[in-house]
Amino acid sequence: VQLVESGGGSVQTGGSLTLSCTVSGLSLDDYAIGWFRQVPGKVREGVSVFNPSDASTYYSDSVKGRFTVSRDSAKSAVILQMNSLKPEDTAVYSCAARWCKGAVCNYLIPDPYHYWGQGTQVTVSS
Repeated sequence: VQLVESGGGSVQTGGSLTLSCTVSGLSLDDYAIGWFRQVPGKVREGVSVFNPSDASTYYSDSVKGRFTVSRDSAKSAVILQMNSLKPEDTAVYSCAARWCKGAVCNYLIPDPYHYWGQGTQVTVSS
């Protein structure tokens, strides 16, 4: 199983970035994909979840209305569109997969997830 994040970079406040989590070795029909972020010295924060059973999504309050998560089935990827970025969004963003066939798994904590990507840096400057 492999999860690979891409699309990170540096933007100014108010800008946008699109992150991709490309998966191999598992089916996006059976696994929920969570997006997390972490700043050195701080606890990892859950940002969003994409559920395979009903394509439902779930967001933390800190990103609701600004971030959108979706699935790109053709590329076996889950996309995190980040708009109206703020300096406090600066972090390493990682995606993670959890078995979730036929269920809804709105977990914004790391423990329930089985597989993790390496992460991609997002930097928002003021």
